[in-house]
Amino acid sequence: MREIILIQISGTDRDGLLAELMARFAAAGVTILDICQSVIHNDLSLGVLVEVPGQEAGSPVLKDLLFWAHHQGLNLKFTPVSEDDYESWVAMQGRKRYILTLLGRTISAANLESLARIITGHGLSIDGINRLSGRRSFVHPPAMPRSCVEFSVRGTPVDISAMRAALLELSREQAIDIGFQEDNAFRRIRRLVCFDMDSTLIRTEVIDELAKRAGVGEEVAAITERAMRGELDFSRSLRKRVSLLKGLPESVLAEVAAALPLTEGAERLVRTLKNLGYIIAILSGGFGYFGRCLQERLGIDYVYANELEIRDGALTGGLAGEIVDGQGKARLLREIAAKEHISLAQVIAVGDGANDLPMLDVAGLGIAFHAKPVVRQGAGQAISNMGLDGVLYFLGLRDRETFEHSDARED
Repeated sequence: MREIILIQISGTDRDGLLAELMARFAAAGVTILDICQSVIHNDLSLGVLVEVPGQEAGSPVLKDLLFWAHHQGLNLKFTPVSEDDYESWVAMQGRKRYILTLLGRTISAANLESLARIITGHGLSIDGINRLSGRRSFVHPPAMPRSCVEFSVRGTPVDISAMRAALLELSREQAIDIGFQEDNAFRRIRRLVCFDMDSTLIRTEVIDELAKRAGVGEEVAAITERAMRGELDFSRSLRKRVSLLKGLPESVLAEVAAALPLTEGAERLVRTLKNLGYIIAILSGGFGYFGRCLQERLGIDYVYANELEIRDGALTGGLAGEIVDGQGKARLLREIAAKEHISLAQVIAVGDGANDLPMLDVAGLGIAFHAKPVVRQGAGQAISNMGLDGVLYFLGLRDRETFEHSDARED
């Protein structure tokens, strides 16, 4: 008659403990049914679910484990598991799984309490919690701290729309960001990332910078703000704003381009993705001149944006060619994915304005970045409190796996 036993071991970790434990199991013909280990600050927590092949054989191995654990200074706990309980546990393995990613400058107990209540309150169970951000030094604190933990949960939400709304409200109330994705194969094999440019890859709206130099800054900025909120038709508002730039010297474009401020984390994000083989695209309602400058600076693969019409060394106040609006971005995203033989489920889109919603909706992972409320509510995911490199955590990457991790110690 078999015995099924959950063995829990805790104490100070050291090299070789697992090998010694498994040697004792192997000698007794024990089968490992499940195993999970975590170590926090050299403190070990190890759980092993085992099948012992018969009571007569079981007693010696359990006594041996108690003797071994005592001499190692470890705490040991045995919990018998009935076959019915075991089969109930096995039957749970077909349930849906989700990943919740919690991001913040710091993560507090209040953040974790609130998130855990939402998870359980909507019918989900927590399977595991892992830290993705690096260890933080008190002696050499990072200038721009990043903290991230990832929850693995299973089950079917009672009301997934209500759960997403609750997560969005928690993000707003506690100044944290929370990603909620189905845990499937596509989450781990993304291949194409499409970025908006203005107020996403860079910390400004280029047209507003040009307008300041043309003496129409306030008028253009007001139109830009309304367009990003979705209150104005993008194409008409763009033509109106560009018309106000008529006569601006072409040389001003180079001046503005030289001073473009990258968004926090943009360079780290793009370099990491390029290092991992991702294809990077800029799909912008801004202007191609500046997109191509970023392309050269960051190694972007594709740039699609609007083209300012220039004659005799000055802007005419018009646009050349077809306008890249919201639907145009979604179309271009599809075209690039098809050209590169990439499934839309493997595409990430990141943007901040209402004209980004169509491409955020088409992509397998759409992320609203420091966006207006209408965009955050319409997008699948949102980052509102962290830098652009927070996207890396949504992909399940740890700090030590990124291109640069100078601000955090490795695990």
